[in-house]
Amino acid sequence: MGAYTLYDHEFNRSVNAYLGNTEFPRYNLWLFNVTNKQVLTILYLFLIKSWLEPSKKKYINWMLTGFVVSSQVIQFSGLEPIYWFQPLIFTIGANMILVGSGLYFVGLMTNDRYLNSNPLRLTSFWQMTFILFTYSLTYINDVTKLYLVTYNYELGKSLSYTEIVMDVFNLAILMLTIASPLLPGIFEKEPSYELQGRKSA
Repeated sequence: MGAYTLYDHEFNRSVNAYLGNTEFPRYNLWLFNVTNKQVLTILYLFLIKSWLEPSKKKYINWMLTGFVVSSQVIQFSGLEPIYWFQPLIFTIGANMILVGSGLYFVGLMTNDRYLNSNPLRLTSFWQMTFILFTYSLTYINDVTKLYLVTYNYELGKSLSYTEIVMDVFNLAILMLTIASPLLPGIFEKEPSYELQGRKSA
């Protein structure tokens, strides 16, 4: 879709005009903001939630609600329009993902089911590790992107390559997560928090 908006300038211009962006009609930031800054954040929070024990899932539910409400308020109030840079929305989402990652690693170090497994053979460990590194390494870049594009374009361009590389790693590990049941010799079965929750109840 991103490639199409760069190819079909007329379509991109019409979308920008509808959103109120007539100054930079060839920008496709609106698509990047919706997919990368908002939808991807929600999907990552759901992914993190799937790895957490039942007692910690409620925190992700609160964060999901808080992110959706706050991002829409910020966006539709005009504070950060959908067609322009959205460092505040990214900051809120990134912090929630980092907190969610912390909850996972706390469970990894304290829950018996994880302590009895080999984390290097768990796809959840690799998934969470690369999500944590991605948001840690790209945090400053995304928050200061407007400044970098305006005053130090080459540095901003260089830093953006880090984000691209980390995105490729995350996609590769997501594919491994899906394929892991077919590779029992490499990956262990994920500990089942749901079963543990039923037994303790």
